Amino acid sequence: MRIHGQDGLHCKFPVSNFAREGGHCLTQIDAADLMLLDIPTLIIVSVFVMAILGLLLLFVWVQDRSIQALGWWGAAYLIAGLSIALLSGEMPVNHAVSVDIASALLFAACGLSWNGARLFDNKPVRPFLMFAGALIWLLACLIPDFAASPTGRMIVSSLIVSNYTLATAFELWSGRSEKLITRWPAMVVLMLHGIVFPAQIPLAMWQPSERGPIWISSGWMALLALETLLYVIATAFIVLAMAKERNERVHKVAATIDPLTGIANRRAVIANGTKLIQAIARPGRPIAALMFDLDFFKAINDRFGHAIGDRVLQVFAAIATANLRSTDIVGRLGGEEFCAILPNMDAEEAMAAGERVRIAFEAAAVEIDGHPVHGSLSGGIAITMDPTITVDALLAMADEGLYLAKARGRNRIIIAGAEPERAPPVIAKQKSAESLRSRSLRLVGEITDNAA
Repeated sequence: MRIHGQDGLHCKFPVSNFAREGGHCLTQIDAADLMLLDIPTLIIVSVFVMAILGLLLLFVWVQDRSIQALGWWGAAYLIAGLSIALLSGEMPVNHAVSVDIASALLFAACGLSWNGARLFDNKPVRPFLMFAGALIWLLACLIPDFAASPTGRMIVSSLIVSNYTLATAFELWSGRSEKLITRWPAMVVLMLHGIVFPAQIPLAMWQPSERGPIWISSGWMALLALETLLYVIATAFIVLAMAKERNERVHKVAATIDPLTGIANRRAVIANGTKLIQAIARPGRPIAALMFDLDFFKAINDRFGHAIGDRVLQVFAAIATANLRSTDIVGRLGGEEFCAILPNMDAEEAMAAGERVRIAFEAAAVEIDGHPVHGSLSGGIAITMDPTITVDALLAMADEGLYLAKARGRNRIIIAGAEPERAPPVIAKQKSAESLRSRSLRLVGEITDNAA
């Protein structure tokens, strides 16, 4: 692999802008500078590896376009591979021009990778900053003194690559609230490369008088090329692992979350409820199950349409979640049937919790999206201290209380097996009831805004 200098000679170095000294190639290399790692071979391997990895990332993106970042990263790899091919001096273009353009393409590829990391966490693209490094480079190359200084070119190029790499690591770190295990090795690899790459700057400041910059005549260039090659391979496979892990999490969530209301579906209620019962239910440590059914829901659908019916379900889910504890399991079993499993709650406490939900929903469902729905709910409660009972059996017990609530006029909650019918405990005075109504109306407003 040769680099053509202005004097017509050839240099066996991969990056010609680093190998020019006063417009002439450095051709004097003594035996001490021979390296075990062959730079031209590393450059050829790097071009092919980047092309293959770029095509792989694009292929995965075409198969599943839900993660747009893969497309950006794939394009970045292909552009970086083209850049290295131009820098090698083997392509049939004017070499003096290709050096500056190739370097600008490399910095644009770094900018694409950075914006890919932003897209991965659903952040907006920054077009100007994406191409800022390439623009700075091209403007600097218009300055004769800079264009003729291999040391100056090395320093600026190293800083541009390092800044983009560290910025990419920062973007991934800022999205750490998404619990992806593969995010952390990606950050580590990016940070290491961002730190190692500019380490050549101190070497660029030391120039032996006869042989040119030490980072050209020593084995440093080979080591840097090898480190870069390992970096691009590791990064490609890690981002693929990140995409795979995210898709698995999305599918797992989709399998356990009711898509309409955003709360747990029946499968999640059974699985999580079983774990909760086995871990907590003991003598003196009761677990309560609540069954909720929205009164006259079919009539609401028939009168106002299914869109309003869906909104009623969403309002109830939000009300139930807001009025129960974060440790409670709230889920939709199907249609207008909901349930909740409450650890460490006896009958009185469960009744109070159920009444909070009932009163809040009745207040919020007076009017939904401008329609006089006047919704209400009925509920049943069951209590157990048996760690061997199944969730289905516990909910069946609570369903008996729900059946009694409906038989006795609806809009009430009854504890299964409690005879005679127990009046709900007084949980609030008129002022508290108004506060619940105000809170419920605010929740409805928030749901309406989110739906809009």
